[in-house]
Amino acid sequence: MKDGTLTTQTYSGDETQEPAPAAGSVTALPALAGLRAETAETQAVPFRDFGISEAICSGLEAAGIFTTFPIQALTLPLALGGQDIIGQARTGTGKTLAFGIPLLQLIEEYGQDRVPQALVVVPTRELAIQVADDLRTAAVNLRVRVLTVYGGRAYEPQIDALAAGVDIVVGTPGRLLDLAERRHLDLSAVRALVLDEADKMLDLGFLPDVERIVRLTPEQRQTMLFSATMPGDVVTLARRHMRRPTNVRAEGHDEPAPAPRTEQHVFRAHQMDKIEVLARVLQARNRGLTMVFCQTKRAADQVATALASRGFAVATVHGDLGQGQRERALRAFRSGKVDVLTATEVAARGLDVEDVTHVVNYECPDDEKTYVHRIGRTGRAGRAGVAVTFVDWRDMHRWKLINDALGLGMAEPEETYSTSEHLYTELDIPREATGTLPRAMRDRAGLEAEAIEDIGETGRIRSPRRGSAARGSAARGSAARGSAARGSATRGSAARGSGGRGGRAQQSTSDAAAQTGGAAGRRRRRTRAGREIGPEVSPGVSPGRPAGDATGQPRGEGRAPGQTPAQTPAEAPEQAPRLRRRRRTSAQSGNQSEETRRKAS
Repeated sequence: MKDGTLTTQTYSGDETQEPAPAAGSVTALPALAGLRAETAETQAVPFRDFGISEAICSGLEAAGIFTTFPIQALTLPLALGGQDIIGQARTGTGKTLAFGIPLLQLIEEYGQDRVPQALVVVPTRELAIQVADDLRTAAVNLRVRVLTVYGGRAYEPQIDALAAGVDIVVGTPGRLLDLAERRHLDLSAVRALVLDEADKMLDLGFLPDVERIVRLTPEQRQTMLFSATMPGDVVTLARRHMRRPTNVRAEGHDEPAPAPRTEQHVFRAHQMDKIEVLARVLQARNRGLTMVFCQTKRAADQVATALASRGFAVATVHGDLGQGQRERALRAFRSGKVDVLTATEVAARGLDVEDVTHVVNYECPDDEKTYVHRIGRTGRAGRAGVAVTFVDWRDMHRWKLINDALGLGMAEPEETYSTSEHLYTELDIPREATGTLPRAMRDRAGLEAEAIEDIGETGRIRSPRRGSAARGSAARGSAARGSAARGSATRGSAARGSGGRGGRAQQSTSDAAAQTGGAAGRRRRRTRAGREIGPEVSPGVSPGRPAGDATGQPRGEGRAPGQTPAQTPAEAPEQAPRLRRRRRTSAQSGNQSEETRRKAS
């Protein structure tokens, strides 16, 4: 919009509409004249009709993709011609191939280079992985190098791949900017830039980083921006960095709307009964993969734990998990090893998993946009789906706002419990279903069957294993008890050593150190009939000044009873008989004094 011109093409998936003209804009494009049809059946146009290379078309056909969706039919003629595009379409309508095919065609025309020629910026790691996989699927017959760059993984493999040369880079703003500032990612040769899910990047606060990334690319480039909605900040971004963009909408309105083939159910459920209701929903007939969305990470973990205890094969995805754990859970979910995935908003945007038949909002979403994107995980690409939403009594005001914004006609959801008859009839749940999955139906391999990939995670402190932590704690506890015991023995020995009557004068420090041989280790007293046999110093103790008396000898170690610091172990046996005589005399005196007191009384 650098010259203030905006070209708008509006296309509805339900009926053919004339383009909506804008002031001073070009509305009729010959390339799109043949795309208008009178019936919905003719809206699917074969990819070969757009002049796409044979290698790309054959790759798509190998994956079972032959015809376009509305957003693709409108976007491809413009994108293949190098025009800037603003694409708007609801989730699940095929936006990835709408910009992915032009990128692959561009690489094929200009040839490969060591630096990236195309850059795709996405808001989440999961979406980056998915977009890169879709590009590789279409480029199966090409030698195009696609690199996925996002946080949570080690830098070294990404840096090595960039050094070896890549053609298309798909990544999240943070890691892209980090690699660019470290001069590992060179964006000076980028010919095409794609900003996918721009409104989500706005919600996550990534737009400042996106602006910095865009400024690192050449001025003369093709820019394609895709977004389900067009907030003011996204429009401002487009006006600042795009040249005469064409606004392509695959629907006749700007407001988000659920997929037309998604069957929606809303139940007013009690917080204490939700898990029972959910367990019965997951036993509905013809249920495939199911995603359960929660508001918080803790709730996602709690729901997953509760379902696992009831026999369901479940995994969870949220921001507190490491990247390796998140990718493992998604791999297990895609492969069918688990059929239930609990998640937070991290999986609500752009994530495309085949065979997702049911989506459950375990808690009421924040607004209508979140609701649309959540239930958009099912009913994708024209398929049918079921969306179930649980609304608590305290969430009724929020739900009414969502209902009014989308015109659902369900402002007052029916009060529902796990024993309610309408729950079983509306969702086709067998009457014999209970809160626990029968053992005969537990045929999934589970998350444990999915291998753990070592991706070299960064930025996280890995907690030690429970066994090693317990052993470490026990060792520390034993060391502490041993230190305390040695300290007590030291204080006791010091008290006995200083308690001798008429102790001799201390010798010099050097003499005491020389006589004891500089022993600093812990000494065990060995006696026989009250007489010490001799000193015993633990082996392997290096001589030196230990912590203890100023004499250099450890406090209370290596001394016999009554031995002063100046005495050597050799003098201790000579002192023993004298000490025994003193104790005996003291005891006799005490007994005599007791007899005298008894007689006097």
